[in-house]
Amino acid sequence: MPNVFAFAEARGGELRKAALEAVTAARKAADAQGGEVHALLLGAPGIGAKAETLGRHGADVVHVVEHAGFADYNPEAAAATAAERIKAGGYAVAVFSASAQGRDLAPRVAARLGVPLASDLTSFESSGGSLTGKHFLNIGKVVATVTVKAQPAVLTLRPGAVQPVESAKAGRVEAAQPATDPGASRVKVTKTIQGNKGRPDLGEAPVIVSGGRGLKAPENFKLVEELADAFGNAAVGATRAVTDEGWRPHSDQIGQTGRTVSPQLYVAVGISGAIQHLAGMRTSKTIVAINKDKEAPIFKIADYGVVGDVFEIVPALTAAIKEAKKH
Repeated sequence: MPNVFAFAEARGGELRKAALEAVTAARKAADAQGGEVHALLLGAPGIGAKAETLGRHGADVVHVVEHAGFADYNPEAAAATAAERIKAGGYAVAVFSASAQGRDLAPRVAARLGVPLASDLTSFESSGGSLTGKHFLNIGKVVATVTVKAQPAVLTLRPGAVQPVESAKAGRVEAAQPATDPGASRVKVTKTIQGNKGRPDLGEAPVIVSGGRGLKAPENFKLVEELADAFGNAAVGATRAVTDEGWRPHSDQIGQTGRTVSPQLYVAVGISGAIQHLAGMRTSKTIVAINKDKEAPIFKIADYGVVGDVFEIVPALTAAIKEAKKH
């Protein structure tokens, strides 16, 4: 019976949304083949308390490794532990997130296992000993079908490609040991800097409001912030041009060389829609574009487009959202 492995990403003692997405995707793949989902959760002592949440999202078994050396991301020890777990479990598929951490960890694990890596998939299916997935190429202009015949098939899933789904059953928890001593790793995290404090992370926010050069000046980004505040559960993003100008920190950048996001709602304010930016957000579920140029490329992928002055439309939209939330 082919079982499926899912790596459950955590940070600061808390599960990331990426962990729930990975388990949900693994659950779907396992159900199609009559197998189980086995999740691996690494963290400092106490992280085991989060295992129940993974069980509610479809993990039949949660292997918990608690060690002080996993308080921060430890690439060497995490890769060794995940590879050992995958090899011992004989899994058909191993699912990681294409988050910043997953993009670092999954290639290390695949290399240790001597198998290829299918990266940044938006969907996948596993049957007959092979895995088939969808992957964007040419900055999102082409959707490629990727087939992996190696066992296990190691993949990373684009953040937001799968919405976490709770399951009726709860998984069992098993304590495990790290494959190597995390304290002896050559690479150590000495400091973690968190951007957008007080707001959801770009990779986890259900709503993202992004601004571009159409805002004309850095002080006008307050319009984007106020709209995000009106939603209440929104993160703030920006284009590369904006971050290169120093209007926003680079951690806010969305695009080919920035973050890749797939929120439920993406509001593009004063963004023309350069292909570099579209590559990072075109998989958003609903896209709303506000731009005075009716020929702006962003309108070609937007679900809703508003042609007009952002300095008039955004404040009006912010006021309307605040009024609607009163009722």
